[in-house]
Amino acid sequence: MHIFTQRADVRAFTAAARAAGQRVGFVPTMGALHTGHLELVHRAGAECDVVVASIFVNPRQFTNPQDLAAYPRLPTEDAALLAGAGCHALFLPDAAEMYPAPPVTTFSFGPLEGVLEGAFRPGHFAGVGLVVAKLLHLVAPHAAWFGQKDLQQVAVIRALVRDLDFDLALEVAPTVREADGLAMSSPNRRLTPAERATAPALYRALSATRTALLHGATVADARAAGTALLAAEPAFQVEYFEAIDAHSLQPLPPADSLPPTETAVVVAAHLGAVRLIDNVLIGPALT
Repeated sequence: MHIFTQRADVRAFTAAARAAGQRVGFVPTMGALHTGHLELVHRAGAECDVVVASIFVNPRQFTNPQDLAAYPRLPTEDAALLAGAGCHALFLPDAAEMYPAPPVTTFSFGPLEGVLEGAFRPGHFAGVGLVVAKLLHLVAPHAAWFGQKDLQQVAVIRALVRDLDFDLALEVAPTVREADGLAMSSPNRRLTPAERATAPALYRALSATRTALLHGATVADARAAGTALLAAEPAFQVEYFEAIDAHSLQPLPPADSLPPTETAVVVAAHLGAVRLIDNVLIGPALT
C-alpha cells in the first residue's frame, strides 16, 4: 500500500489510475479505525480497481478543543488495518499540508445544518464541507463511501456533491454494530468499562421508537417510548432524541404517525467524557 503525505502525490497517483482506465474508490476517515471503516474499504474494493483511504483529524470541524486533543491518533496501526483490508493507497496529510494558508472559503448548508448536530455544534459542518470538498477535489474518485451512522453528515455531503457538480457516486453503507447493538465509532474506545456496558441503551431506545412507529403510534408516543429507556440510565446526558424526515432532517409533527417517506430516529448523548450519536432508519436505505 502506498502512503502519501503530500497533496501533489495523491493527486498524481489517482490521475494515473484514471488515465489507465481504472475506477477509483475513496474512503475518507479521521483514523482510529474499526470494523465499520474497514467495511467501507471492502465495499469500495468490490466495485473499484483502486481504493484510496485518507486519515486526517480535521481541526476545522471540532467545536471543542478538548475533543480535538482527545481524538485517538493511531496512524501505524491504522495503516496496517487498511493494507490488510486491500486498500491501495493512504493519504495521510498533516494540518499544514491540508491548510497551507488559513482558509477564507466557507460553506453553509442552510436548513441541513441548523438542526441536530449543527444546533449543538455550530460551525461543525462548515469544517466538514471544507475538508470533504478538498479531499474530493484532490483524490477525484469515481465513488466515495460514507457510513449511515453519520446521517446528517451524509445529507450535507450529498448536498455538497450535488451543488458543486462533483462527478462521483456517493455510496452510503449501513451502520456496523457490536453484538450488543452499540454503533461502532472511534470514540467508543474512550468509554470506561461501566460506560461501555451502559452505551447499548442508545440503540435499544432507538429500536423501541422505531418499533412503536411501525405499529402505528404517533411520533410523540413513539418518542416517549425511547426516551423512557434513556431516562432509566441516568449516566446519559441526552442532547436530542427525535424522529425526523431522513432527507430534510426536519422533525416529524408530534401528532402524526409514520409518514410514507424515509424516516430516521436520531440521538446524541454524552456518556462520561464521550459524546455518542446513532440513528435507525425506517424505509429504504439512504443510497
